[in-house]
Amino acid sequence: MPNRRRGEVALQIGEARYTLCLTLGALAELEDAFGVQDLMALAERFGTGRLSSRDLLALLAISLRGGGHALTDAEVASLPLSDGIAPVAAAIADLLAATFGAAPNPPQPQGA
Repeated sequence: MPNRRRGEVALQIGEARYTLCLTLGALAELEDAFGVQDLMALAERFGTGRLSSRDLLALLAISLRGGGHALTDAEVASLPLSDGIAPVAAAIADLLAATFGAAPNPPQPQGA
């Protein structure tokens, strides 16, 4: 069960239930992945609410690893989305709000 005080968020994908978390190491990995210098730049980047599928994939993979799931980017990319992208986007929105504070614009995959 996810611990909201630690910034953990649950996500059901297919039959598996995962915990997403942005640990300090995960945040550092996000800074590197998005080519930004600090947490403020990350918050600004995510605050727009506009994320590409590549952005969602990076956020999902990094937050899964932060939540204790030893999955590679390729394994995360292969996870079945039988319920569509909406549950993933909603979990990422919850995760970003738990990490950076309430976001006025939930992430929307571009083209959605």
